[in-house]
Amino acid sequence: MKELTVLLGIAMSSALINNVVLSQFLGLCPFLGVSKNVKTAGGMGAAVIFVITISSAVTAMVYSGILKTFGLEYLDTIVFILVIAALVQFVEMVLKKISPGLYNALGVYLPLITTNCAVLGVALTNVQQYAEKCSFGKYLLRGTVNGFATAAGFTVSIVILAGLREKMEYNDIPKSFRGTPIVLLTAGLMAIAFFGFSGLR
Repeated sequence: MKELTVLLGIAMSSALINNVVLSQFLGLCPFLGVSKNVKTAGGMGAAVIFVITISSAVTAMVYSGILKTFGLEYLDTIVFILVIAALVQFVEMVLKKISPGLYNALGVYLPLITTNCAVLGVALTNVQQYAEKCSFGKYLLRGTVNGFATAAGFTVSIVILAGLREKMEYNDIPKSFRGTPIVLLTAGLMAIAFFGFSGLR
């Protein structure tokens, strides 16, 4: 029961309180680039959920089973990037086969998940927070939950921004605020709104 409470705390904290985009400012490139319509944003969110969740589990196993065993902990960043790149390639192949429309809509932002600092950031955060303090089983479980919740928070943020941007298409926005300025202003207001979740601690 205690572990379940810890996992719920990790999930709430990662998804809402310490939202990867709006609090930590990681993963801003796809957040701003793919949030033009809700369908594309949802597709990107689903891809990020898959990549971050699986990479959290795989990097935990690689870190504990290989790097830590052979004293190669200093290689964690390089190895994690290779794992993430392989997972993104897999997602690309699956999307190209199953949903060519979504694959084309995501365009260059899909391979950019490899360099999305949010994905690598979660894997490294898991190492710092759980690898040394917990047993392997707890590290794997907590790290995977943290990864899933972080990606879910990213998805919620990008879908909300996409919905707002769709509505703003019909608004009379001053010329100097059109395009990127109004998007950044909207993201800033969203960050302030998400700051309200800090009371959940």
